[in-house]
Amino acid sequence: MRRITQHSHFPELTLIFITFIWGGTFLTVQYALTLSSPMFFVGCRFAAASIAICLLSWKALKNTTWLDILAGSSIGCMIAIGYGAQTIGLQSILSTESAFLTALYVPMVPLFQWIIFKKAPRLMTWIGILCAFIGLVLLTGNHSLNISLNTGQLFTLLSAVAIVFEIIFIGLFANKVNPQRVTIIQLIVASLAAFISMPIVGENHLPTFSWTLFIIIIAIGLASALIQFTMNWAQQFVDPARATVIYAGEPVWAGIIGRIAGERLSEYAIFGSVLVIVGVLLSELKPSFFKRKKRQS
Repeated sequence: MRRITQHSHFPELTLIFITFIWGGTFLTVQYALTLSSPMFFVGCRFAAASIAICLLSWKALKNTTWLDILAGSSIGCMIAIGYGAQTIGLQSILSTESAFLTALYVPMVPLFQWIIFKKAPRLMTWIGILCAFIGLVLLTGNHSLNISLNTGQLFTLLSAVAIVFEIIFIGLFANKVNPQRVTIIQLIVASLAAFISMPIVGENHLPTFSWTLFIIIIAIGLASALIQFTMNWAQQFVDPARATVIYAGEPVWAGIIGRIAGERLSEYAIFGSVLVIVGVLLSELKPSFFKRKKRQS
């Protein structure tokens, strides 16, 4: 194992690599939906990820506490809702649009923290939220400001909200549980929750077996396991704000891959996508002026 020093860029490079993989999953999932129903696919996706993680670290489940189970179950349910809603949305919107709408979770996090914990966002966060909202309006084709969202867009925004609560739950339990055990539990719970929700969303029949679908599920499952493992490992060495900036590249990669595959966004939507990314970056920006002012006070 390569030794990680304080000044090593290896963790950051690994995060950049997984954003490329992450961005590519949108188009792959959209194709898989021609062979499978959404929640069945999500259930299989996280079942494959759970098996992959368990094979590598099943011994970590020893000494599991009730708090580990509570944390993993809470986070896992949010993962199931987030990925389930996103997958349902991909049935009716472009993979590129889905990626940029999902990225709205970044400026949403401080907004929901303000609502729930009364922790007021910083000025740059407010500017980022405003920028991201304008981007949302343009990206969803509502440049006349007569705001209306189609079903796919609504489900994708629900996905972003679920990811916000996933992050909030992770923050609540972070210093109280074993992260390795919780990762395994949350993947298992996400898979089970997706399968249980199938009749609730009207999926009453299993899709016809297909080797193509089977291979995609294994590939996406392994990618999900790799993404989760890499994030948990790399963020031991990478500052959260810097990691967020790197994650902002995920929808960009999705847009590039979607473009190569033939997807085309309108000029308004492209400008909206740019504003979403700018909003994501601004929401995490901490200008040196404010840092100096805080130190002086």
